[in-house]
Amino acid sequence: MKEKPGNTRLQIRLHRTRPGRGRQAGRRWAAFIMGIWMVLLQFVYTDVPVQAQVEVSAPSAILMEASTGQVLFELNATERRCPASITKIMTLLLTFEQIELGKIGLEDNVITSEYASSMGGSQVFLAQGEIQTLDTMIKCIAVASGNDASVAVAEHIAGSEEAFVALMNEKARQLGMTDTHFEDCCGLTNSDGHYTTARDVALMSRELITKYPQVYNYTQIWMEDITHETRQGTANFTLSSTNKLLKQYPYATGLKTGSTEKAKFCLAATARKDGIDMIAVVMGAPDPKGRFKDAQTLLTYGFNISAMYVDPNTDPLPSLAVERGVAEQVPLAYAGEFRYLDTQGRDLSRVEKVIELPESVQAPVEQGRQAGVAKYTLDGVELGVIPILYGENVARAAYSDYLRKLFRDFLL
Repeated sequence: MKEKPGNTRLQIRLHRTRPGRGRQAGRRWAAFIMGIWMVLLQFVYTDVPVQAQVEVSAPSAILMEASTGQVLFELNATERRCPASITKIMTLLLTFEQIELGKIGLEDNVITSEYASSMGGSQVFLAQGEIQTLDTMIKCIAVASGNDASVAVAEHIAGSEEAFVALMNEKARQLGMTDTHFEDCCGLTNSDGHYTTARDVALMSRELITKYPQVYNYTQIWMEDITHETRQGTANFTLSSTNKLLKQYPYATGLKTGSTEKAKFCLAATARKDGIDMIAVVMGAPDPKGRFKDAQTLLTYGFNISAMYVDPNTDPLPSLAVERGVAEQVPLAYAGEFRYLDTQGRDLSRVEKVIELPESVQAPVEQGRQAGVAKYTLDGVELGVIPILYGENVARAAYSDYLRKLFRDFLL
């Protein structure tokens, strides 16, 4: 179903002074009754996926909507399993993070070490001493799943694969990937100490595609040539995508395949339809075709039951009165857009938005601090809130500020 832009009925609600005790008691009873009613409505409206409609061959899988992180389906999603080359999702995530920080660039020359060139398994046959740009190395990782390219990039960023793996595990910890531990940067190891889960793979995939959507410039490549330039001469090499969904599923955008004897066949698949991004993770599928079929089943299920409500929050907000400040008012700004994923077929045109703000604020006021909220409800059920922030700093007025104000008012 299509993404639906915000079309809310907007109310602005100011917090008032505290009412008398009698009115408070009456409101407490009303709130109690309303609370029970809200709980009942929440029970009725809870977005619980109807998983009986989905059958997959893999022993572990999950389906997640990327922008909200909402899980629509899961099967043994916290079961620790060998990830094989979907390990490289974390390698790509750290690479784009380092680019954003300005520590590396796409035009960097990445030198292939003897160790990197010795990697077996899936590779692009980089020779010792061969130089490729980081841009090309990312293609080798994202398209052809090159183990040699992954190690070369890891060494370029951290100096050694071991140091890079430490960064991988630290990032996993930051993302809440509680059932993950990496021992290499490419997934070639068969060690029991190298593991993750379908849920954790979805978490790192979400981080990658939402923070660095430029990764799609690489993961959507089906076939592309690179040039090897070594002492032996120059030769072209064709990178071919390992992700067959790019040809099998019209909405596919990525992301990464993986397979070893221990891991069997794995896939983290991303797809976009009608403004909605889905992540389907399949681990331990019994055969290569099965992982693609499972992923397509999950993605199709997700798109069929989903509708996205989006409010970009571009409407103007009122300024807020400031007491005892050097300025009499402070501008306000939304913290961001609001997104809500519905899987129950509800009428999203009935969403209501209420702005809740105090009548005034005491100085000092710090820019970026929360002033209030924009609250979204549907048929009385709260869907979520977006913070409303102070847009500027307002210092507390000193005695001299009051004198200047009096003098200015006198002249006017």
